[in-house]
Amino acid sequence: MTRRDLIKAAGLALCPPAAAQSRRPNFLFLFTDDQRFSTIHALNCPEIRTPSMDRMARNGTAFTHNCIMGGTIPAVCAPSRGMLMTGQTLFHVHDNVIAPNETPPARRRPFTMFPEVLRKAGYTTFGTGKWHNTEPLFARCFSQGENIFFGGMSNHLEVPVADFDPTGRYPKNKRHTGDKFSSVLFSNSAIKFLKEYKRDDPFLAYVAYTAPHDPRMAPKEFLDLYPPGKIELPKNFLPEHPFDNGEMKVRDEALAPWPRTPQIAREHIAAYYAMITHLDQQIGRVLDTLETTGRADNTIVIFAADNGLAVGQHGLLGKQNLYDHSIRVPLIIGGPGLPKNQRSDSFTYLLDLFPTICDLAGVARPQSEGKSLLPILKNPQAKVRDSVFAAYRNVQRAVRTDRWKLIEYNVGGKRTTQLFDMEGDPWEMKNLAKDTRQVKEMRQLVNKWMKETDDPAGAEFA
Repeated sequence: MTRRDLIKAAGLALCPPAAAQSRRPNFLFLFTDDQRFSTIHALNCPEIRTPSMDRMARNGTAFTHNCIMGGTIPAVCAPSRGMLMTGQTLFHVHDNVIAPNETPPARRRPFTMFPEVLRKAGYTTFGTGKWHNTEPLFARCFSQGENIFFGGMSNHLEVPVADFDPTGRYPKNKRHTGDKFSSVLFSNSAIKFLKEYKRDDPFLAYVAYTAPHDPRMAPKEFLDLYPPGKIELPKNFLPEHPFDNGEMKVRDEALAPWPRTPQIAREHIAAYYAMITHLDQQIGRVLDTLETTGRADNTIVIFAADNGLAVGQHGLLGKQNLYDHSIRVPLIIGGPGLPKNQRSDSFTYLLDLFPTICDLAGVARPQSEGKSLLPILKNPQAKVRDSVFAAYRNVQRAVRTDRWKLIEYNVGGKRTTQLFDMEGDPWEMKNLAKDTRQVKEMRQLVNKWMKETDDPAGAEFA
C-alpha cells in the first residue's frame, strides 16, 4: 500500500505539493532525555516556560498518555531508546540490544530499526546527540551525522562526542569534547544539516538531546527564571518513599539526602525546569531553521522523550520506578496533512513510533510489536490498546487501564501491592490495595502482559 493509500485510509489530508522535493515527507525527530510528560506549559504545566514545545503542540497531536515500558537496568534510557528504534517490547530489546552477549541463542531474534528502514527506502538519515545503543547500531541507522555522543550522561559543557564515520568505527581516542553547552551543540549540528541539505531525496534528522538529564546546570539566565522559593511542591511530595521499592540506593536517588525537604525538592524542580526552558529555546532554533529552508511544508516533526523523572514526587528523584511521573513521557506528532492542536488520552508507547513512521513515509513495515498511531491521528478518541504494562528489573511490575493502576513489588521476597484509582487520584497518593477483587483482576492483566512480552519473571509476580 502506498503512502497516499495509507493516509487516505486514516482519513487524513495529503501533504501539499512541495517544489523540488519527493512526495515522501521528511522527518525531524527531536528527542529529549529524562523529560516527564508534565513539563510542557501548553499541556497543563503553568509554572514552566516552553514556547517551542507549545508551538509543536499547537501544530500537531499531543499524546497525553504516551508511555515507556520501564527498564531492565537502572539506565532506563538505554532500553527505552532501544524500544523506540526497534519497535520491540522491553524484554526482547534487553535480549537483543542491551545484553545480546548474555542472552541464550533461543531468546534472541533479528530486528530492524526505523532509521534503517528509511535509509533502505532512499532517505538520507542524519543523527546527532545521544546514542545509547552501541556504535555498530548507529552505523546501521545513519548515513550522516555530527557530534555523536555514545555515552549515557556527561557534564553539559564537556560532552565527549565523535565525528561521523561511515565505517562505524568510533575509537575513544578519536573522540573530542564539544565546544558548546550540549543543547546548543546538538542544535547547531541539526541546523547545519538542514541548511546544507540540497538533495531532492527525503531526509530523517534525528536530534537526541542530553537535557534535561542531570547534572542540571542550565545557564544562569534560565535558572533565574525559577526562584526555588516560588516553585510549587507537587501534591504527592514526600520526604521519603513509604517502603523499599528495590532501587532506593541507585545513583539518581543519591543526588539529595534523605529525608527530602521541601526546600531540596524545590531546588531540584527549579533546576529541572531551567534545563527544559533552555532546551526549549534551542529546539526553537531548529524549528525556525526548518521554516527558513522552505522544507517545513513537507516535514513531519516528532517530539518525544526517553523516560520521565520523579524530581521530588513520592519521595523519589529518579526514574527507576513505575509511577506515572517516570513512565509517561511527551509525544507530539505534527506536519503537513496531519491534525493541529489535537489531544489524545489514548494509551500509546514510544515503540509505536516505529510502525507509525513507516506508515507516514509510505514504506513497508518490518515486523514490529508497536501499533501504528494513524487511527488516533484520525480520531483522538480511537484506541490501539486498552491497557499499558511496565516493568523495572525483577522488582517491580505495573499495569494500567483507563481507571485503575496496579503496581506490584517483590523486594527480597517481600511483596507490596499498590492500587490506584487514576480517575480520582491521578497523583497516585491513595493506596486501595484492600480492594481484593480489583487487585485480583489487575493481577490477571499483569500476568497476561508478562506472557505476551516474554517477561522472564515468573512466580515473583504470579
